[in-house]
Parts: sequence; C-alpha cells; structure tokens
Amino acid sequence: MEVTREISALMNLIDDPDTEVFDTVSNRIVSYGKHIIPNLEHLWENTPDEIVQEKIELLIHRLHFRDLQADVTQYAQAGCPDLMDGLLLVARYQYPDLVNNTVLQEIDRVRKNIWLEMSSYLTALEQVNIINRIFFSYHKYKGVEVSYQHPEEFLVNKAMETKRGNAVLSGVIYQHLCQLLDIPVKVIRIPRQYLLAYFDTSYEYFSPKKEDRGIHFYIDPMNGNIYTHKDVENYFSKISVPLTPSYFRPMEHAAIVQFLLEEMSKCFDTAASHYKQEELLILSSIIGTDRKQP
Repeated sequence: MEVTREISALMNLIDDPDTEVFDTVSNRIVSYGKHIIPNLEHLWENTPDEIVQEKIELLIHRLHFRDLQADVTQYAQAGCPDLMDGLLLVARYQYPDLVNNTVLQEIDRVRKNIWLEMSSYLTALEQVNIINRIFFSYHKYKGVEVSYQHPEEFLVNKAMETKRGNAVLSGVIYQHLCQLLDIPVKVIRIPRQYLLAYFDTSYEYFSPKKEDRGIHFYIDPMNGNIYTHKDVENYFSKISVPLTPSYFRPMEHAAIVQFLLEEMSKCFDTAASHYKQEELLILSSIIGTDRKQP
C-alpha cells in the first residue's frame, strides 16, 4: 500500500518544471525497475501535454536501458557467448519489446532451406555457392554498404524482416548460418573492410605457420562474391598496409557484438540523439571490460 501511494505521488510530480525535482523523481521511479513501465504507459496515454509525454518516454527508455545493461553484462561474462544472443541484445536497444522467436524462426527457415541442399561430398566452394544461392537469390537478402544514416541496418530483426542489412550485420548473419550448418566460415576484419573467410578446420587459427593463414578463400558478406588470396594481397598492396597475421584471425563472438555496437553508435551524432550514442558506447564498453576469454 505504501509503495502504491509513493508511486502515485511520484507520477504526480513528473510534470514539475523544476529540473532538480524531476531528476530526483525520475531517479526514484527508475529505482523501481521495469515493473513500473505499465504505470508510466498508462500515465502517457492520459497526458495531453507533449512535454510531459516526452519526459515519460525518457523514463521508459531509461528503464529499458537499465535492464539491457544488466543483460549485456551477463552476456559479456559468459565464457563462450552465443552470437545470435548478442545480435538480439543489440536489436533490443531500439526494440526493447522484441520477440526473439520471430527472428529465430526466420533464421531457422533459411538454415533449413540451405541444409536441404547440402551433402557431405561437397567441396568448400560448392557449399558456399549453395549458401549464396539460397540466402541471396532464393530469400532475396541484400547486403548494402555501411551507412550511418540507417541504424536499422545494424539490427538483426529488421534485416530478417526487410531482407536488407549492411556489410557488418550481413557478415554476422552469414557466419551464424554457417555455424548452424557446421561450416567453418568466420568473420575477419581487415583494414576498411569486413570480410568472411572459409577456414581449414585442421589449421590452428591463432598460430599461423603457413603463408595462406589456413584460409581457403574469402567471401563478400554483401553478395557472396568469392575472393582469392591474391585478391586480398592486392588490396593490402593498394592501401599500403602490411599483411599482419592478426587481420586473418576469426573474431570472437563478444568482440563482434562489441564492434557492432560501436559502429551503430555512429548513427546518433546529432544533439537530439547524442544520448543514444553514449548509451551504445556504454554497452560496448561493458563487453570490452567484462568479456571473458574462452
């Protein structure tokens, strides 16, 4: 009863024009956790004042963000976090009420279509050609260049809904599909590019001894185009960057999610949206600080 009365009193103070009062009230409301969101939503629906509505929206966002921070921390502290779990956490920043099953079902539909075409007798190149045909032609998925004007192109739920994602997200989705199919395709980061690589599973990733670095060939995440070692070497020569082994190591799942958050933060560089940039960098730093090495 006391809690109910306090919540009612706090709700009545949300429209207080005094900034100090509002800060105190908002901090107290946020301390209740996400269970207070229905109260705020009810107040929003019955408030004609747009300024007060904006304050309520900000409080709801703070509550969702607080919840997301806790989940990202738990993800970062996991020994071998799941890649798709990380993508869903990133999507939750923009869609806090995201229904994960909808995304997972669509991913599984693509996986099944690819799996039906697979055979244990296929070469690495034949496997990738099947993935490309199903993913890009049959399901009509389209990869696009990274644009910081389109934050939705960093979100797995929107990508699976619209069949469109940027090079970073497309590569991660492609890797996840390959992981589900036990195909050794991994994301690598070379300067100014985001590529996939088909690895030789008998090769030790982190102790390069061969000139080919254990990679059979490279894959463009936007369209599935295949690149040879010579293609990549020519690219490094063109940009005058030495061939360093670290560029050819597969990224860990947590590092991929951290990079995705950092890239997405660049979409929010206006004064009105700068708080989102700061929050995404906070989430990224949580992964960077708390990440467990497998």
